[in-house]
Amino acid sequence: MTPHTPSPDDPTTSNNTHTGDNASASDGGGASADLTDFTIDLTAQEVLRRAQVIQALGPHWNPLDTLLAEEAAHNLLYSGLDPHQQHLYNTLVTAGILPNPKSGHAAP
Repeated sequence: MTPHTPSPDDPTTSNNTHTGDNASASDGGGASADLTDFTIDLTAQEVLRRAQVIQALGPHWNPLDTLLAEEAAHNLLYSGLDPHQQHLYNTLVTAGILPNPKSGHAAP
C-alpha cells in the first residue's frame, strides 16, 4: 500500500509544511494503469447450464405433466375463497401482481 503523504492544507498536520516530492501511485504497489480484458461467452455458459439442468432432471421428467400439476395446484390454491379473500385476489389480479387465470399463468 502506498503511504499517505499529507498535503500542506491537511488540517491534521497543522504547523507542518510539505517539502517532499509527491511520489506517483504506481511506485508503491498502487493500481496498474493497464487493464485486463475480462469476457465471458454467456451464450456458451447458458447452453452448458441448460444442459446440466436437463441432465439433473433426469430421463423421467415430463414437462407436460409438470405443467398440468402446477396448473392444478394453482387452481386449488385460489379455490374456495371467502368474499373478502376473493376481493383481495381480484384486486391483485387487476393490479398485475398475480397472473390472470383467463390469460394463462405466464407473467405479462
